[in-house]
Amino acid sequence: MRDDERDGVARTRAIGNEAELLAVSAQASADDVVAAVRNWIDAAVPAAWLEAGRRGGPAAVRQVRSRAEYEAWYPTFGRSGLAAASWPRAYGGLGLSPELARRVDEELRPFNLGRLNPLGLNLAAPALFAHGTEEQRLRFLPPIVRNEEVWCQLFSEPGAGSDLASLATRAEQDDDDWVITGQKVWTTWAHLSDWAVLLARTDVHVPKRRGLTYFLVDLHQSGVEIRPLRHMGGEVDFNEVFLDGARVPDTCRVGAVGAGWEVANATLSGERQMVSGAGSGGVDRIGGSGVGHLIGLARQRSAHGGSGGWDDPVQRDEITRLYCEERVREWTNLRVRRQVRAGRSPGAESSVGKVHQGQLNQRVQLVATGVLGLAATAWLGDGGDYGATLPYEVRGMLRSRANTIEGGTTEINKNILGERVLGLPREPDRFVGAPWDEVPRS
Repeated sequence: MRDDERDGVARTRAIGNEAELLAVSAQASADDVVAAVRNWIDAAVPAAWLEAGRRGGPAAVRQVRSRAEYEAWYPTFGRSGLAAASWPRAYGGLGLSPELARRVDEELRPFNLGRLNPLGLNLAAPALFAHGTEEQRLRFLPPIVRNEEVWCQLFSEPGAGSDLASLATRAEQDDDDWVITGQKVWTTWAHLSDWAVLLARTDVHVPKRRGLTYFLVDLHQSGVEIRPLRHMGGEVDFNEVFLDGARVPDTCRVGAVGAGWEVANATLSGERQMVSGAGSGGVDRIGGSGVGHLIGLARQRSAHGGSGGWDDPVQRDEITRLYCEERVREWTNLRVRRQVRAGRSPGAESSVGKVHQGQLNQRVQLVATGVLGLAATAWLGDGGDYGATLPYEVRGMLRSRANTIEGGTTEINKNILGERVLGLPREPDRFVGAPWDEVPRS
């Protein structure tokens, strides 16, 4: 059989097994769901990935599958409903219960079938579920699941980071459109995105949180300019975005005019949960690898006779402490994830995982560079691009420095925990309740 014939047979089998998945009801038994998922995996996942996953799990799959290959294949995953198995079918999911969706994840995990479009799934979708119209959910959620429209978040500004509600980007209504003018910054993956969730000021004469409105913005228009910001590790994740007369139809407004802060909180809770690490259901780690990689690195160091490796009792004790913390973090995140899958917002509790993960990951990456020893202190650039030759552990350490800032600073998240979880009094603010245009700004 020729390769094109074999591919055609595989596609036919995959489509047939997608139909089998879509026929699984929310009342199906766990055994029926697992059987349908396994049949789909056998039919739809390329043979080399299947063999690698069964032999060595996600690490082995990463050795035989490039990012580009996964992105090219991903629409098959998106059409199956497995990428958001607990979402209703009309929105691109399978309508499964949280428990059955967890069983789906267990079947997918060995083959490293991660969700693409994390900002769409974890930032845009919570706002649409909580505050969007049915027309908006039907229009935007299925392409998010299939990774056909990639999303980012236009919230932070040069003068409004931790105090997000003080933002100055303006939205003015023009018949059935809104005209957006302003600047956003630290926008993750804007250069790769098609759409963005945006918070803009629609009323300057009321207190800052009451004058905001939440929009969905098409980034492929002349009024949007995206400029990349390069990390000290050499890569580009963040961007600054300039909005100069960008237009948004009123049908892309989420929630009522002036109710944007309430809508934004659904996005912010999803963001904190997404960056809370293992078990969070979002991005597992931003910067470096986990303690498993650290243990392997330390053992390798000792095997080659180096100091500060696994045979060093002080180093081994430190790594063991980090391992214990990582497990506690994972269990905490799993509890919050169950809330989300039960249809409830992750709420202020998501700040617990965010605070813990940011500081923990920074410590993990610092220990990893310590295990490298002198190899972590100097390297040669290639054609002036030093980032291309950075040791993996050094790159992870440099990237992790942003963990306690992105997704809400640690200090702001501690305030949220104190006020909303512990019930402590709010921090004094002499301008609380004052109209936005009467509050001094730098």
